[in-house]
Amino acid sequence: MELRKLNKEDIEAEWAYTTALPEDENGLTNPYHGVSLEEYKEKVFPALMSYEHPVDMPDWFVPETYYYLWDGDKLVGEFRIRHYLTEALRNGSGHIGYSIAKEYRGKGYGTAGLKLTIPIAKEIVPEDEIYLRVNKDNIASQKVMLNNGAYRAGEDEGHYFMRIAK
Repeated sequence: MELRKLNKEDIEAEWAYTTALPEDENGLTNPYHGVSLEEYKEKVFPALMSYEHPVDMPDWFVPETYYYLWDGDKLVGEFRIRHYLTEALRNGSGHIGYSIAKEYRGKGYGTAGLKLTIPIAKEIVPEDEIYLRVNKDNIASQKVMLNNGAYRAGEDEGHYFMRIAK
């Protein structure tokens, strides 16, 4: 298994994965659900690439890098790393967001993908811990985080706030 940063060589697989994700599932939002390959190539892909080194973005925008989890020739998941946190992100979605394609869930891909993502995040983020958030009803994702050394640092009505020490 390997993580690959968003790239042009894999653009059709990245498009197929991204546009198949629901608009909102388990707290991960996806405004690109259902966009055409042409629109993805012309608008979405350049936008996602620009998020790593943003120019002319609003003050609240945080740089973010997209990675995809591959098992051989199958793209099975997506992992996003926010480079630092605003107060809203510190008390919200945190540094890492991820998804695994439905047909690959329950097979260890989430745990393996997060394990590959954490060392990259540790090099990028300045905070002392990696912040994550998970819906209380998403038991599988809670297990993924716990399997990667996370602990529960707090909660609100619908979420647990998880932390992984650097």
